[in-house]
Amino acid sequence: MDAEKFSDGPCPVARALVRVGDAWSMLILRDAGYGRTRFDQFRQSLGIAPNILTRRLAALTEAGLLEKRRYSEKPPRDEYVLTEKGRDFLPVLAVIGAWGSKHYGQGGTTRGLDVDTGAIIDPVVVDRATGRPLDEVRMRPVLPDWALADCVAGAYPRP
Repeated sequence: MDAEKFSDGPCPVARALVRVGDAWSMLILRDAGYGRTRFDQFRQSLGIAPNILTRRLAALTEAGLLEKRRYSEKPPRDEYVLTEKGRDFLPVLAVIGAWGSKHYGQGGTTRGLDVDTGAIIDPVVVDRATGRPLDEVRMRPVLPDWALADCVAGAYPRP
């Protein structure tokens, strides 16, 4: 993926995927949402190589999804805590999980549980203004004004 091209383009999906588009990054965010904060916790949970984990944690921190905090001076140790931006991504992961369970859940999958009620969560994405599930809404893109000029010039496909 051409990160430079997509990170500032008009498509919010492309902008987001540049920051969290690989599986390791999303799984790190998932684990952070479940309360894991330390390098060894992520490594053990995911079975990820240390060099890959180091790069993904740095990228997620740089993108503002995680905040690196020192929890020990001797020896120096850091933890990684979700920021507001990172917490805002957790419902996206819940919906991806529901989609994965529906289409690839043969043999059973982990599901989300509402800790307060004990009920299994069945996430859906709705339009905030109408409450309608998005899978019932016909959509089309509306480009920002600056992108319309670029579209006319051939930089982006017309919607």
